[in-house]
Amino acid sequence: MDKKKTVKFLSYRYQILAATLIILAAGLVLLPKYEKQEGIRSKQLLSHAISPERYISTDDISHKLISQDPSFILVDVRDEESYNNYSLPNAINIPLSKLLDEDSLTYLNQDQFDVVFYSNDTFHADQAWMLCDRLGFKNLHVLQGGLNTWYSTIINPTKPSEAMPEADFKLYATRKAASMYFGVAYPDQNLGTELPSAPSTPKKVITVEKKKKRKAEGGC
Repeated sequence: MDKKKTVKFLSYRYQILAATLIILAAGLVLLPKYEKQEGIRSKQLLSHAISPERYISTDDISHKLISQDPSFILVDVRDEESYNNYSLPNAINIPLSKLLDEDSLTYLNQDQFDVVFYSNDTFHADQAWMLCDRLGFKNLHVLQGGLNTWYSTIINPTKPSEAMPEADFKLYATRKAASMYFGVAYPDQNLGTELPSAPSTPKKVITVEKKKKRKAEGGC
């Protein structure tokens, strides 16, 4: 598939995604456990759906994990079996089908951390982002390319050819060192790069307090 067809396909895919989520989002106001909101206009929601600003690269996430940055939460929105087979370090599993459960929302509706959704690609992670964005949650992000891109850039980075610029070799060296941190073994294990040891336990997640329901005004 050439570049133009790929762009057209992705654009069409996200239009379908946006249209579906607009319908889903409209139903959120009917749920009894949420206060009624004014909502987001359809054009604004579509603009959010195609905006690239929410994406965070695999290189950035790799750096945050290696430096043990405590300022973010990784949320795997795949099913439990996929999560148990492989997940990113310290990630918590909130399947897309359980995203709006009360216990899940305490992780997502907060101000202490940035929340980074991921799935195999970005399709289901984008859905999670849009639903939480529709609810007014802040500091939401999506891992660009999902686990597929994580594998191809961090776990199994492609070595640049001799004709490529020096910047590509520096990036490759950084990614190769990162892959070693995440458990990949190389014959030439000595890269001259010291990395901290991987954290043995997940970081503590600070959840928000549940908001008290407002008392009904007026009455008979």
